[in-house]
Amino acid sequence: MHAIEVNGLEKRFGEILALDHVSFTVETGEVFGYLGPNGAGKTTTIRILTGITAPTGGSATIFGWDIVRDTTQARRKMGIVYETSNVYDDITAWQNMMFAGELYHVGRIDREERGKELLEIFGLWDRRASRVKGFSKGMKRRLTLAMGLIRDPTLLFLDEPTSGLDPVGRREVRDIIHDLRAQGVTVFLNSHFLSEVEVTCDRVAIVKRGRVVRAGTLDELTGGATEVEIRAGGLTAELVAGLARWGRVVDSRGTAENGQGDDITRLMLTVDQPDALPAIADYLVTGGARLYALAPQRLPLEELFMRVMREEEPAL
Repeated sequence: MHAIEVNGLEKRFGEILALDHVSFTVETGEVFGYLGPNGAGKTTTIRILTGITAPTGGSATIFGWDIVRDTTQARRKMGIVYETSNVYDDITAWQNMMFAGELYHVGRIDREERGKELLEIFGLWDRRASRVKGFSKGMKRRLTLAMGLIRDPTLLFLDEPTSGLDPVGRREVRDIIHDLRAQGVTVFLNSHFLSEVEVTCDRVAIVKRGRVVRAGTLDELTGGATEVEIRAGGLTAELVAGLARWGRVVDSRGTAENGQGDDITRLMLTVDQPDALPAIADYLVTGGARLYALAPQRLPLEELFMRVMREEEPAL
């Protein structure tokens, strides 16, 4: 059984089609990234999947429960962390945690034990008796995450979970996501930090203008596309321009690292097929370049994302 199964999901706001027949699945125990620019329909999707907004058409199930017909059962073991903070400023961090526990119907003993554990994990235990109005944005974000985890969910929705956090805080959240996956928790993640998505998610879907335009593992999504690091001496402008037959130069800078006075140029070239490397090497050497390195790397998620955003929409 899929943790989440979405079929032809549609949502209209008057004349605006926010979701256009969206379909995807999320496997139990995986971290699934849901990516797209602002206004693409990401938050609308999450609001439907969490039972807050009803779809105009299509269907969605959570562990087999229809989110419209069986909302209570579908939400039973669901945790939700929205991009905007849902903490109450005029009460303490501990009171916020206990309120979240009551809201999720967690028993008193369990919510007190879990609340202490989570506040310690997020570095807030020493501030448990402080009113939240004095917390920084990062502290409020960590408290929001802790509140979303208090019911020990089997499915966790994270909408921009590291927004407002410094690099240390983002690393802590990433470690928590890894721990949750190890425990079998399914995580549905929406984030603008693509480098974090790349090292956190098992699969991703890219949504654009209300449609899912790509879905799969990173290797599946790149379709064999990769980046190639080239380090060579004697690279003329003509040789570099000729590389366009295989891809696009995304970075270029000169170095001097071989200790023999050779002026080495370092290039990063995106190519569509890794098997083009022998032809690239032959082209450079035949053209008079002194080749020191030709190293393939997987296409970064950010580059893949930008390619998808630049693609033209098919005509309807």
